[in-house]
Amino acid sequence: MLYLLAWFFVLLLIGLWSLAAWGLHALALWTVSQAGEVSVDVSLFGGLSLPEPWLAWLPPQALEAVNALLASLGPLVTSLLQAVPSLEGVLTLASWGVWGLGCTLLLLLGAGLHLLVALWRRRGGGQPPAAGQALAAG
Repeated sequence: MLYLLAWFFVLLLIGLWSLAAWGLHALALWTVSQAGEVSVDVSLFGGLSLPEPWLAWLPPQALEAVNALLASLGPLVTSLLQAVPSLEGVLTLASWGVWGLGCTLLLLLGAGLHLLVALWRRRGGGQPPAAGQALAAG
């Protein structure tokens, strides 16, 4: 009976793990598919600047480099958002890999529980006393 309970518990966990993996995969695919439709206003990145106290401490060459970097972020973010929908295949493969790894670990948990029940029963924890021992004790 304990074997059945242990494996039922493991199968219940595998079912919950599968449901969670399926839900997160669907959410991630929806997010990735919507990412290409998001538009970024490039002018937002042009208005970024360093805080005023930092300007007094930085050399002018560093300020120019930071401003150039901030100005180049707009096209970079836009191109990344347009490239994200092509990652759906990789996302699916990664989801299956994580699901498989989780199921393998849960099956190892089941094997460990099975072994613990077997050891417990071997030590006499799961067997009722013999009829002769019960009469002698009573």
